[in-house]
Amino acid sequence: MLSEKAAALSAILFLSGEPMEVNQLKEVLELTDIEFDITARELAQSFEENGEPYELIRLDTRLQMAVKEEFMPYVHKFSKDKKSQPLSSAALEVLAVIAYNQPVTKSFVEQVRGVNSNNVVNTLLERGLIEEAGRLELPGRPVIYKTTDSFLRGFGLESLGELPKIS
Repeated sequence: MLSEKAAALSAILFLSGEPMEVNQLKEVLELTDIEFDITARELAQSFEENGEPYELIRLDTRLQMAVKEEFMPYVHKFSKDKKSQPLSSAALEVLAVIAYNQPVTKSFVEQVRGVNSNNVVNTLLERGLIEEAGRLELPGRPVIYKTTDSFLRGFGLESLGELPKIS
């Protein structure tokens, strides 16, 4: 059974879906360097002992929960199947926010929607409907996103000027 801090670390990494700064994780979990290392090892060991399809990956000063290599063929197959599915209402909502306000950061999208949009943005990136348009010159250098030509083609538009006017 995982300690509360190891379970919380797992939940945070699962929810984020991307590498997280170790210092930020230590702060959120209220752990010292040594306590954090012990907690991360506990989680990694739990994944291994319980035959979980996940592993922890250390990327310099970041930590990420990832799918083990042997399960990647299934994940890739699922991703291909997922791309042929229609967009969810959440994806359409995020796409509208980006299309009407581009270029925008993910945090802007989340402020407009009021919910975490990591997974939806990643889905739109995978489908080629949005792309990175650079980074803002602000602390953390957040990525900015814009729609792609595939977005225009997919929605039968020649340009963003053809988007319906909103009041």
